[in-house]
Amino acid sequence: MDEDSPSVAPPREILRHPAFAFFWTATTLRAFGSTIAGVAFQVLIVTVIGATPGQVGILNALSVVPYLFLGLVVGAWMDRWRRQRALVVTTIGRAVVLAIVPVFVLAGALDFWSLAAITLVLGVLTLFGDSAAQPLLPRLVPRASLPAANARLGQSQTVAQTAGPAIGGALLAIVGAPILLVIDAVIAAVAALLQSRIVVSEKRAAPRAAGRHVGHEIAQGMRYTYRHPTLRPLALSIHVWFLGNSIVATAFVVFGLRELALPPWAYGVALALGGVGGFVGAVIAPRLGARLGAGHAILLGRVLVVLPWAALALVRLGPDSGIGVTLGVVAAAQFVYGLAMGIEDTNDISYRQSVAPDGIQGRMNSTIRTVNRSVFFVGALLAGLLMTVTGLPATLGVGAGFFAVAALVIACSPLRGARHGGSRRRR
Repeated sequence: MDEDSPSVAPPREILRHPAFAFFWTATTLRAFGSTIAGVAFQVLIVTVIGATPGQVGILNALSVVPYLFLGLVVGAWMDRWRRQRALVVTTIGRAVVLAIVPVFVLAGALDFWSLAAITLVLGVLTLFGDSAAQPLLPRLVPRASLPAANARLGQSQTVAQTAGPAIGGALLAIVGAPILLVIDAVIAAVAALLQSRIVVSEKRAAPRAAGRHVGHEIAQGMRYTYRHPTLRPLALSIHVWFLGNSIVATAFVVFGLRELALPPWAYGVALALGGVGGFVGAVIAPRLGARLGAGHAILLGRVLVVLPWAALALVRLGPDSGIGVTLGVVAAAQFVYGLAMGIEDTNDISYRQSVAPDGIQGRMNSTIRTVNRSVFFVGALLAGLLMTVTGLPATLGVGAGFFAVAALVIACSPLRGARHGGSRRRR
């Protein structure tokens, strides 16, 4: 355990930690605000600027671009900066940018280029916020409580992703997209206020030795991540998982709406069941991690995620299967998919945070996150090729195959017997 981490015995309920309570509340507000704002941005893209399909693709890509070019650098900075301060500043920045968009709309100045610039700035702010939040959490709660803390965050994130678009759609019909963005700006401002109330001890990083620069620190973070006996297989497994997930996530919308001819309401129900599964997975994840160990809990999630996509690839469904049967199978697959992610995300992130020393948390997390985003970008392009050449069911099958490889990486590594806190089960 890092000597500067909280070391007191954890209370029964993780939200009784005042610092985490502020952190969780602010994170939950931001999650709801982001999903609500996403609805408003979709409307602005389609109805206000009349973006072409190519422009829509560019706008979506711009949200990922900052991770590809700045992810490693920002991660290194977060091992030197005060993470709480960085989190507050980026949330305030998000509030300001969101408040500017309605001004552009009312002035008739919103076009593709201005929206692209806004999207890019929001992507950079999100990168800084995520890079500060993940390594800050181990300083807010005892490391033994990290699974419970990440489970709480996962639960609220899942609820926000499930309910947020519906809330955003309802508000959109009442107040319109510009006011919806003003609401999200206010939410971000409240979140920043809550983040500023977090009481946490953060030591100033030691000055760099002569001749060293940020590139040396990035390389040190990558070496630590990929040479560590249990973090290396965990990182490699996550990268392969992201490749599989990018393929199935890209193909599923076309598979559900076009191949299976699901009506929009049925497709929405299936996605909602995925959210329910994710919530259930996050609820049971800490108990599974404590009982099975972190490695076995992560492996369980990796194995479970293979099943729904293999089933959708193999079960012969089509428009003539009947809406009841088709929706039943697809909804069940989405539930298991969400359940698997809820189980593995909580234990995966908690294990990383508990193993790495505080001084390298930012670089370790940014290394994994940046490669994940790069892999996802490649996987989305690969999915388009696979859908064209092999068809939709086969594309889902390829995604399931990558998920299976991700599980095998865990099963054949020392991580399988790892427990939270960094220990490994004796054989």
